[in-house]
Amino acid sequence: MGTASPSRGRNRRGQGERLREEIVATALRLLEELGDDEALSLRAVAREIGIAATSVYLHFADRDALVLAAMERSHADLVRACDEAEAAAGDPVGGLRARVQVMGTWSHEHPGLYKVLHESAVNQRCDMSFKMELGKRTVEAVQRCMDADLAPAGDAAAVALDLRAAVHGAVSMRVNQPGQPWEPLEEQVDRLLTKLAGVRLP
Repeated sequence: MGTASPSRGRNRRGQGERLREEIVATALRLLEELGDDEALSLRAVAREIGIAATSVYLHFADRDALVLAAMERSHADLVRACDEAEAAAGDPVGGLRARVQVMGTWSHEHPGLYKVLHESAVNQRCDMSFKMELGKRTVEAVQRCMDADLAPAGDAAAVALDLRAAVHGAVSMRVNQPGQPWEPLEEQVDRLLTKLAGVRLP
C-alpha cells in the first residue's frame, strides 16, 4: 500500500461528492492491491486519503457499502470498455470478439479487482445484481451475430452464458495459478468464440 497522504482540511460546501469519489477511487486501488474485501478497512482508506475515519462514515455506513460502491464503479468501467470495443469493430462478429476479449483481458490485468468482484465473500452478503448488465449486453452481441446469419441460430442467452463462464474459467486459472505456462489469453478466447458461438473469425 502507498504512504498516507498528509492531513487535509475540511471540504468546502459542495465538495462532499468529490470526497466521495476520492474515497471510492482509493478503495478501488487498495482492493486491487489486496485482492480481498475482508482485508480492507475504512480506517485504511481514510489514512490513504489523509482524512479522519469519521469522514468516510459520512458517505458509507460500513465496509460492505464502500466495497459495493467500488465494485459498481469497476463494473461500470468494464461495461463501458466492452461497449467501446464492440462499437469500434464495425461488424457483429468483430464486435462480439472485441467485447469478449475485453472481458478477458480486463479481468486478467486486474486480478485483485477480479477476485473481489467474483470470488469474495461480499458477493454472498450484498446485492450484486448490477453485474447482470454485462451479461445482458453479451447476449445482445451474440443475438446480433445470429440475426446477421454469422452464427448458428439458437438460444443467444445460453451461448452468452457459456462464453462468459468459459472466459471466467480461463481468467480464474491464470489469476490463481500465475506460475503455469499459459498460452496467450487472446488465443484461448478466440478458440472459445469459435467453439461456443460458432462464429468464423478472420
